[in-house]
Amino acid sequence: MQSRQEILTIDDIKLLVDTFYQRIQTDELLGPIFNERIQDKWPVHLEKMYRFWQTVLLEEYTYNGAPFPPHAKLPVGPEHFAHWLELFTKTIDELFTGDKADEAKWRAGKMATMFMAKIEYFKNNPLNIL
Repeated sequence: MQSRQEILTIDDIKLLVDTFYQRIQTDELLGPIFNERIQDKWPVHLEKMYRFWQTVLLEEYTYNGAPFPPHAKLPVGPEHFAHWLELFTKTIDELFTGDKADEAKWRAGKMATMFMAKIEYFKNNPLNIL
């Protein structure tokens, strides 16, 4: 196992994103959902995730977009978000240390909570879908 480092550069972001999504792709619970939705567009998705986390953690503004709409109609519930967050946290803890690692875990938790609430809202109010 490599030594843990701080998240300081785009290469650190790429290591985080690549490692995390390799785990997602082969995960029994999440893999089928992600693979069905993304199909052969993984390079495009990963590039988008590099830019998102680069903007969020490094304050290098390379991402512009709305993260929620692609997730609005996913067939997911609280168990999926809990597992997603568990995998994300495990990936961070294995690879990184420091303030940015803590911030990444905090932000991921906030996003999971927000996305879960919004998805539930749209499931219960289908006329209000994006």
